[in-house]
Amino acid sequence: MHRHLLRETEPGAYGASAAAPWVHAQANRRIALPGATVAYLLQRSRRRSLGFSIGDDGLTVRAPRGLSLAQIEQALRRKSDWIQAKLAAAAQRQRQLQRNRIQWQDGARIPYLGRHLVLQVGRSAATAQPRVHAAHDAAGKGTLELQVPPDAEAQLLATLTQRWLREQARAFYSARLNHFAPGLGVHWQRLRLSSARARWGSASARGTISLHWRLIQLAPEVIDYVVVHELAHLLEMNHSARFWAHVARVLPDYAERRAALRAIELPPW
Repeated sequence: MHRHLLRETEPGAYGASAAAPWVHAQANRRIALPGATVAYLLQRSRRRSLGFSIGDDGLTVRAPRGLSLAQIEQALRRKSDWIQAKLAAAAQRQRQLQRNRIQWQDGARIPYLGRHLVLQVGRSAATAQPRVHAAHDAAGKGTLELQVPPDAEAQLLATLTQRWLREQARAFYSARLNHFAPGLGVHWQRLRLSSARARWGSASARGTISLHWRLIQLAPEVIDYVVVHELAHLLEMNHSARFWAHVARVLPDYAERRAALRAIELPPW
């Protein structure tokens, strides 16, 4: 099965490595740079050039099979300032994300469709089964009410909220897929909710559309961009000019929506 993966941005660093960014989670090499020792992941392939990337896991180096380790390390030393600056920025980003981590308790703010729902936790010994209910007051302020036993722990609150969000996601995504598919002249076959770490969505040649369940926390116009992006891959399994022409035909302002998606960082779950 041919599958295209949408890699617009890291979805809020859920599942992000807790290790320091100077130590890649899958490090297989280590180098002493001026002022810091960096453990990195070295991957060799048939590529022709040397490439560096820095993400939440740390530094990844992709190198041609024929390039010697001495040449790789020489290039790393030349790029030392850039590498350390990027690693420091990644560390700062992770600290900020951790400060924004959802505290699973009464009053927590849960992103939903680009806005927030305030968690209201009711505890009662009479609650045989946990219940979830969403409501909005006259001013439009949203709440997510959870009724749980008195001894319910934070993990249950997170689980109930995720279950509710996934239910909303499936219904919302299906409606948007059905809305946009006719305009592109495509037919999708199956919707799958994804939990992929670094992919908002994917599309298979067989018509399966996979969308991350946490997309439901983003603004509708951003969700629509991902939906259209994946539907367009049912016509073109690439990012050619023809692919983007299909996207633009349905969403003329897709570039602005794409930029908004790239800027999003959801709090860790």
